[in-house]
Amino acid sequence: MARILLTGSTGYIGSHTAVALLEAGYELVGLDNYSCSLAGVSQRIQEITGKTYTQHRVDLVDAAALNKVLEQEPAIDAVIHFAAFKAVGESSAYPLQYFRNNLGGQINLMQACDQFGIRNLVFSSSCTVYGNPQVIPVTEESPLLEPESPYGRTKAVGEAMLRDWVKSTVPQDGQERQVIALRYFNPVGAHPSARIGECTVGVPDNLIPYITQTAMGKRAQLTVFGNDYPTRDGTCLRDYIHVCDIAAAHVDAVNRLLGQDSSITAWSVYNLGTGIGQTVLEMIQAFESVNQMNLPWSYGPRRPGDVVAVYANNRKAVDELGWQIRFSLQDMMRTAWDWEQMQAKDPL
Repeated sequence: MARILLTGSTGYIGSHTAVALLEAGYELVGLDNYSCSLAGVSQRIQEITGKTYTQHRVDLVDAAALNKVLEQEPAIDAVIHFAAFKAVGESSAYPLQYFRNNLGGQINLMQACDQFGIRNLVFSSSCTVYGNPQVIPVTEESPLLEPESPYGRTKAVGEAMLRDWVKSTVPQDGQERQVIALRYFNPVGAHPSARIGECTVGVPDNLIPYITQTAMGKRAQLTVFGNDYPTRDGTCLRDYIHVCDIAAAHVDAVNRLLGQDSSITAWSVYNLGTGIGQTVLEMIQAFESVNQMNLPWSYGPRRPGDVVAVYANNRKAVDELGWQIRFSLQDMMRTAWDWEQMQAKDPL
């Protein structure tokens, strides 16, 4: 079976994708520097699947270390590139760190792909490339407006770098490069086993860990950032999607890259969202309803970098990748809470 290199393999989406790929029969080589994850995740991936894979501790900013691993791990058929800093608010405070890590690491990876003859790549992109869209839902053809955060800019620039890369001189072996960019909306939830989920290192970046930590009593109350947005209840509106559905799309993308489909182009991009927008207050209410509890919360000021509203038109991914959404909003809330409780009993 084909061998897939995963950068950021023990991160939130990376770990769930590792499970999905192993269950689909792929061989894996994982890379992570554990700056946004925990080393113990690798063992849990193998426990869930009953399969083994090779995990390396590598920072992509260190080109020599990356190349050393690829010298040890020949015959890589495709790369899925997750490794990146991802906190919108933090990126506004420390933009240079985000540019160095996200873009510098990506350049090193692209150079390594050329050096070691790897021609297929799946890029972990984001709906942040759409900026503050004027028309929703957004399609893959929607204009890419000014990103609202340095994090979003790294994803927009990362996509542009890859588009130029696939159009550049064909490698000497004559095999053209192929890239699929997957624009995630808001991944939430956890694996149904509750053995892996969103490991929060420090302050949570996303809404759901704030909710579950408040429910667990780790936080006195939940802060809702802003109540004066032009949405139906004044809070930001997002397209939340279960992380296992996101992971499944990566298997579909790899299948397409490595298949014999003559319709595939050198550069493809797909939205990964449910196509349904939910406000922050609606997400709190959904969590309370599914898990039968009331959360203490209050309004706070707007958070830098947050867009008003965005949700996806996902038709292209459904039609071309054969992607299917299997998890409901209730599943998202149930599995997120199961994961939080499991972490209290058996932490990584």
